Amino acid sequence: MLLRHVPTVGNFLEGIIQAPVARIRGISMYFGVLYSTLPTCDELPRKLKKSERKPPLRCFNELKREARQKRKERQNAREIILQPPENGLLVEHLVPVARKVYAARAELLSTVSRLIKYIAVYTCSLCGEVHVGHLPHKIRTCNVQGSLSSKEHSWVRGGIQHVLPLVESFHLYDRIGRAVSHKEMLEVDRIPAIVELCIQAGFDIPEYPTRRRTFPVYSVAGKMIDFEKRFPKDFSVGEDIDACGFRYNKKRMDKDAHSAEIYPIDIKDIAVRGLKAWEKMCNGASKLMEKYAVQTCGYCPEVQVGPKGHRVRNCQAYKHQMRDGQHAWQEARINDLVPPVYVYHVQDQQSNKPLVYELRRYYSMLPAVVELFAQSGAPLEAKYAGAMRDVVIPEMDEEKWVV
Repeated sequence: MLLRHVPTVGNFLEGIIQAPVARIRGISMYFGVLYSTLPTCDELPRKLKKSERKPPLRCFNELKREARQKRKERQNAREIILQPPENGLLVEHLVPVARKVYAARAELLSTVSRLIKYIAVYTCSLCGEVHVGHLPHKIRTCNVQGSLSSKEHSWVRGGIQHVLPLVESFHLYDRIGRAVSHKEMLEVDRIPAIVELCIQAGFDIPEYPTRRRTFPVYSVAGKMIDFEKRFPKDFSVGEDIDACGFRYNKKRMDKDAHSAEIYPIDIKDIAVRGLKAWEKMCNGASKLMEKYAVQTCGYCPEVQVGPKGHRVRNCQAYKHQMRDGQHAWQEARINDLVPPVYVYHVQDQQSNKPLVYELRRYYSMLPAVVELFAQSGAPLEAKYAGAMRDVVIPEMDEEKWVV
């Protein structure tokens, strides 16, 4: 008889122990609704301080070890076999990927430019905070010089540049040639970094020619030896290309944003196409970056597509005086090439109430372009489920009961 009551008593004691533990962990119940005061979604990237450096892809000890190994190899006068794209040749199976990425970018820009006519985009004129949707939020997080004492945002209408920030890079005619110097800063073209990545990966744009080698480059004692002529026979050096292979600026790439116009049936169809183009562009760019190197500054958003960074001294980040304005180059991530702008997710789009400061811990955050597609009716993929807070947002009079 006693053995039958042992599991019952054990369950009773376990319930008594778990009750205060659940309250300690931040779980409380009010009128039968369960609210979680802990973040139930994947943590967003932490905003770095001005004095902090971006986390590198590889640890510094590994980079130092690799540099010492290369230094020892340069002491031996022997040939080092290079693989594409280090030897100047293209990676053939990535050429179709580069074309798809460029086409996806054109479609993405076209869809976003049409959706912002129906879905309002706001930006703070002081701190740059972005909100997608009508009735911008009332979350008091504007804490910059010149902001209001209440830390409320000063909202103005935004545009496509606030949803998809433009990251530019110097266009290189020869990707394994010398870096752009400081004197050539205003002479060499700057185009979107993802477009430069597509060009170096095999996508040809007549306005921005690049060198396509037919013979590989050799590395002997750390020096690159090129037996191919600087320019092919069928290529004539124009006035906009100098002898070093840099093309001087004559046209900007800013006007190709609306090159691909589409005419879908409704807004939801536009959003679905745009979300697919966004995923295709990001996934394709990640594949290209596995082979084609992209450099970024560890302290500022500067990006240079190529095996090495440029030598332009325009870094104004933390302790740039000690580096004489030079950038602290390191390997870039996909977020450096296509930076996501995280905004608060509006669950109830039909509500006339804006997001408030007191309930900010219940709100989810998504990239601005994804939030724009979500509010236009596009269903989100499973990969964004981890970034969503699967909780019920309480009313203001219920918030005081939540521990």
